[in-house]
Amino acid sequence: MENFYTIGETAKLANVTTETLRHYDRIGLISPCKTDEWTGYRYYSERELLFLNIVRALRRMDFSLQEIKEILESGDFERIIAFFRRAEQNADEKIAELLDIKERIARARRYYEGKSAEKPRQGLYTEELPQRVILLSDSLTQPTTANLWNYHRHFYAQVGADKKDSFAFADTAGVYEADGQRNMFAICERYEPTDGLRVLPAGTYLCADCTEDTRESAKAELLQAAKERGLSPAFVLHVVVLSGITRWFYRLQVPIGRNDPTKERL
Repeated sequence: MENFYTIGETAKLANVTTETLRHYDRIGLISPCKTDEWTGYRYYSERELLFLNIVRALRRMDFSLQEIKEILESGDFERIIAFFRRAEQNADEKIAELLDIKERIARARRYYEGKSAEKPRQGLYTEELPQRVILLSDSLTQPTTANLWNYHRHFYAQVGADKKDSFAFADTAGVYEADGQRNMFAICERYEPTDGLRVLPAGTYLCADCTEDTRESAKAELLQAAKERGLSPAFVLHVVVLSGITRWFYRLQVPIGRNDPTKERL
């Protein structure tokens, strides 16, 4: 004798919700085998349970409900095989996309693993820094979450496609301030002569760490300390130090290792 199951029993046996069964009925995918004309209760048989298991298996293969309906209704094996071929191709594309995502995640992890967990230092201090070559932005003047996220792209676009392969930039950005003007900069690891390059001399730099809110007062304190040493620095660097993916503080630097530090052009 054939067994019949209520919609609640069927949902439990098929590991779906009753609303899912109602939706399948509405779209004509799987309908109850009978409905009691007096109570309106819906009943499913073993056949519908089998179809529900097939639907669940096909959904795991990422088929849409419309595709599943066509597969179940089709009596043409070639057409069914074509569905599986397309699904296999889609799976290959998703695998390639996931592998690309995994590589991006790994690169981001390696990048942040290579970053030291720096915290702002208190007061003024000095650092011995090597010569650095920077490229000034021709349009960016202030770091933002948006332009820090893709600042390499900005600088590669600035030098142009014909020079792009001659440049490489470090993972350090900031603001170069001189003669009353501010320009964002990138540190060059590889470069060739172009507009906007500056050489920052090696030597001793007076430094102060600060936030956006305290940047101007920290800069004034640095310049006053340099003045007391009889120096008038030709530039101030506002180096961005990341403290999170979208958080940073500034490390201000002014050269004090020369009596007359000057900007140099390449």
